[in-house]
Formats: sequence, structure tokens, C-alpha cells
Amino acid sequence: MSDRIYAILIIGVIAALTALLRFLPFLVFRGQRPIPQVISYLGTVLPYAVMAMLVVYCLKDISFANIHGWLPSVISVVAVVLLHVWKRNTLFSIVGGTACYMLLIRLMV
Repeated sequence: MSDRIYAILIIGVIAALTALLRFLPFLVFRGQRPIPQVISYLGTVLPYAVMAMLVVYCLKDISFANIHGWLPSVISVVAVVLLHVWKRNTLFSIVGGTACYMLLIRLMV
């Protein structure tokens, strides 16, 4: 099997599994059955937990040895918080914070 066919098959399997996982809750909880309380609770708590884990993951390798190691990250985190408080748009906050970080690491040489 060639590498191209193998890559296409892998992408197809990943796409099918992703679609299945996205549609599965709608198939399982359709109709008149109420959504279990634990599922509703997870739906409200998990987004915040995932965001907290992403923040910890992104900031885990900060070096405080010099100012270039930590200042861009701290300024970008503050930018994300301020943008989110200002616009209440998660995508805007993440893109703005990422752009701020990229600019700072390039300009602070």
C-alpha cells in the first residue's frame, strides 16, 4: 500500500470517528428521555476545566531565568483576559492573545 493511500485511509478513519463522537450524544439522548443530571453537570463544568488545563499546559515551560523567558507569556495571558472581559468572545480572545504572544517573542530579541 502506498503512503498516499495509507494517509487517505487514516484521515478517513479519523474523520469518521470524529463525526461519530460528535453525533453519538444526539443519537443516545434523542426523544423524550431526559438528559441525566451528571451529563448536564459535565456539560457546564468541563469547558472551564479544559481551558484551565490548556492554560497550565501553555505556561508549564516558562523560564524565569531572564525577562525574555516569562514577560511575553505574562503579557499575552493578561491580553487574553482583557480581550475576553471586553468582547466576551472566546475565539477573539484566543486569536488576540496568540497574535500578541507571537509579536512579543519576535520583537523582544
